[in-house]
Amino acid sequence: MLVMQNLLLRRGSWQRRYHFQVEPNTILTIQGRSGAGKSALLAAIAGFEPVAEGDIQWQGQSLLRLAIEQRPVSMLFQEHNLFEHLSIAQNLKLGLKFSSATEQQAAINTAADALEISAYLKKMPKELSGGQRQRVALLRTLLRPEPLILLDEPFAELDAYTRELAALWVRQTAKTAHKTVLLVTHQDEDVERLADQNLILD
Repeated sequence: MLVMQNLLLRRGSWQRRYHFQVEPNTILTIQGRSGAGKSALLAAIAGFEPVAEGDIQWQGQSLLRLAIEQRPVSMLFQEHNLFEHLSIAQNLKLGLKFSSATEQQAAINTAADALEISAYLKKMPKELSGGQRQRVALLRTLLRPEPLILLDEPFAELDAYTRELAALWVRQTAKTAHKTVLLVTHQDEDVERLADQNLILD
């Protein structure tokens, strides 16, 4: 279980307090106006945003005591963060942990087929459109072994067809791999397709 225990984030004159919990192996969608603290919340869980007060607990352990690289978190930023000097296939392999290279490649191929990016695996990131890059970054985030997935506007650059395709894949992958997902979105249809729980920040 993920618990925000009277968590307070503060940036200058802005501050936001959070107090909620997310059941294991569920998808929590997060909505709210701009500046409500949606992205800041994900960044705090991942360790990129300082915490003023309170605690973040995962499975009974305080994440605040763990360095960023020790946290059981895989996060998709809005900027995608692909490595420009690596091919798409090489980008996807980063951080993956499988028992064999064959198993790893099979997982990548299955996911790439589901998100319709198989034709891009040998290409470089600069050759892809914004929407294609976003699908690659999303795929890489969910293929990683960490059980806690943080997605900040993961479908923002996708058209209606690929948005639905990606949403269905996120839900299927999260349930199959027993991951807990926090997903920031402005779209009600994402909530309808994905949410086990929905949090609205005002």
